[in-house]
Amino acid sequence: MRCKTLTAAAVVLLMMTAGCSTLERVVYRPDINQGNYLVANDVSKIHTGMTQQQVAYTLGTPMMHDPFGSNVWYYVFRQEPGHQPVTQQTLTLTFDANGTLTNIDNKPTLSGKKA
Repeated sequence: MRCKTLTAAAVVLLMMTAGCSTLERVVYRPDINQGNYLVANDVSKIHTGMTQQQVAYTLGTPMMHDPFGSNVWYYVFRQEPGHQPVTQQTLTLTFDANGTLTNIDNKPTLSGKKA
């Protein structure tokens, strides 16, 4: 009788742990941050009319430059918290031929909190 009870308990335990979805929250998953760490306070310091050197001093070097020239800079920050959905912040800065900032495209917009 005891052998049947242990076998049944083992089968139930195996069935419960077979689906990874039941243990997903128990397993540790580290936060993964990639790219340029963007903070709303730093992004708010950027305005049109700044030079490329001023922007680089404020935000650091961009993650990517325009592959067909150097007039567009991309600051990308991707955040993947342990068991939460992935978020991505993309800041695109466009400069004119003289190296002056002419356009700022911030998607999605940071709203006064750390990214």
